[in-house]
Formats: sequence, structure tokens, C-alpha cells
Amino acid sequence: MKRIPFSRTLAVSGAFAALVVGTAPLLIQLPASAQATAQAAPKPEETEVWEPVPKVVTPGATPTAAPSDAIVLFDGKNQDEWVSVKDKSPAKWTVADGTMTVSKGEGSIETKREFKNYQLHVEWKVPENITGSGQARGNSGVFLASTGTGDAGYELQVLDSYNNKTYVNGMAGSLYKQAIPLANPGRKPGEWQVYDIVWTAPTFETDGSLKTPAYATVFFNGVVVENHFELKGETRYIGKPFYKAFDKAPIKLQAHGDKSEPLSFRNIWVRELP
Repeated sequence: MKRIPFSRTLAVSGAFAALVVGTAPLLIQLPASAQATAQAAPKPEETEVWEPVPKVVTPGATPTAAPSDAIVLFDGKNQDEWVSVKDKSPAKWTVADGTMTVSKGEGSIETKREFKNYQLHVEWKVPENITGSGQARGNSGVFLASTGTGDAGYELQVLDSYNNKTYVNGMAGSLYKQAIPLANPGRKPGEWQVYDIVWTAPTFETDGSLKTPAYATVFFNGVVVENHFELKGETRYIGKPFYKAFDKAPIKLQAHGDKSEPLSFRNIWVRELP
């Protein structure tokens, strides 16, 4: 007896499926759900977004140079963007050879401008002949939001942490007394250190209560040491952190009262973020 070839090939077209048996197709009507699936196959264009077009930003000539949309806070020439924290008079730190060195007797300085969310680049160096130990060795701080005089605000610690033991939530790269850095990539004294920071400011309800907390991501010499850390409030030397309402705030550089040789800053720029 001659065998008739059998095929289970199922061809879908519109509302019908053709089941081929031998050489004669048998038409079978598909359920409505199967019809919809066959007719509504997704297209790549359905998930393409064309607007709004991101603005063009020209990157810096080097990885640490300011991009085209940055606000340069210190370019090695003057302190025009800075004032004294205590009385808002022009900053009086020492500017020489492209660097700005802390004048401890003049106190901390902060930016004339106020910021909310931003990307910040800061380079700092403790002198090669640094003395002292622990918190008394190259101590300073970058306050991501200065909310008052003195040390009020949110501090990213600056310290010589190269072979210098101290409490780990107070070493370089820490969000002072809140976040221990994920690593210690600090270079030795006399070499420039680099902070790249993404700061998301806290927001508040109309009655002053907290709406959303502050977050900080910190790269220290190219190494992530704080990964979108949620702050519990302002950083404090004594006591627990807390939030108090503010909108925008200056960026502050600390003149710490320890007796070690003063450190220096250079190449400071900021990019405002939505």
C-alpha cells in the first residue's frame, strides 16, 4: 500500500489556520484571542521615544576638566565664587600656583550661589609634610549643602586617610558619621585626590516635614565609595542626625581647627541637575 505523507505544519493567516495533510489543506477557524495575537504583533517603533532631545554637552578635554555646561567654582585664579561663612565677606583663603589653600584663621568658605541637585567635581591635597594623626591630620570637609554657620549641613569628609587610623565613619570618603566608605582609595600625602559627587537634595512638605531624603553617590579617585546612600539628616559631630527644611543651599569648604598643616583645593566645578 502506498503511504501518504503527513505534515503537522500550521500556517496562520488572519482568522484561519491551514493544517496540511498530504497535499490537501484543511482550514480551521481560530478563536478570537488567537486572531488578535496574530494581527497585533508588536513593532520596534512602538517603544521608540524621539522627544525631548537631550541637550548637547561638550565634555572636558580631560576626564577631570569641566564640561561645557558646568559652573566653574575655582579655576586656579581667584575666589570670586566664594564668601566667608561667618559674615559673607569675600573669601580670604590663599590663592597661588593654581591652588586655593585653607587659611584656618579666616574660617570656612562657601559658594555665593545656591544649588539643589548637582554633579560636583573637587580636587584636594594634604601637604607632603603633613603632621598629626587621626582627625587631627589634614582635616577638612566638602559640605554638599551648607544650611547655616559653622558646620551646619551635609559633610563629605576630607582627611588624610593614607595609613592614618581613625573611626571609619569619619575617614576620607565618609558622609560624616553616617556612611562608612566602601573602600579606601586615598593617595599618599602630597598627591592630588579627586572627588566626583552626585548630590540629590532632600525635599520638604509645606509644614517643614521631610518629603524625600537626601542621597549621595561619591567617587573617590575613580572608585565608588558611596553608592546612592540615603542620609538620615544633617551630619553632626555630636548627637543624632536630623532634617531641617531648606530649598537650595551653598556648597561649603571647611577650615578645620586641627593643628596640622593646611590643605589645598583646585579645579572645582558643578553641573546643576533636574
